[in-house]
Amino acid sequence: MSSSATRWSWFRLESGPGLSKGNPSGAPTQRQLRVGEEIRHVLAGLFARTEFRDPELAGVAITVTEVRVSPDLRHATAFVTRLGRSDVDAVLPALKRVASFLRTQTAHALRLRSAPELHFQADTAIDYAMEIDQLLRSPAVKRDIRQ
Repeated sequence: MSSSATRWSWFRLESGPGLSKGNPSGAPTQRQLRVGEEIRHVLAGLFARTEFRDPELAGVAITVTEVRVSPDLRHATAFVTRLGRSDVDAVLPALKRVASFLRTQTAHALRLRSAPELHFQADTAIDYAMEIDQLLRSPAVKRDIRQ
């Protein structure tokens, strides 16, 4: 096999369909992070105004903790929670119903080629952190730490 054939076979392996061109590790790019943060700001502003026609969202305080954007910027998953309450799962169907309105508002606020489709998911990180905090404050753990 000639050296040029070896070079081209190496090129085909490096640029195959399974690998991303600029980011083979799978971590989000700077653009994904920036767009996700912009979407989070827009959604937080919309939820602060609570201008929804859906009666299930009337007077509901929703916090957007994080937005993850797909590599092609066509899908965005917003992680939402209700601070001080653990019933965010009851609000997810209502958020799914108003997703098209939120997508339209996001498209007006951001300068993107196409507005990403919004998906909502309950953020359980705060609940998990509170559970760990309670465990660390338990008498059994305090006893083990002192020894």
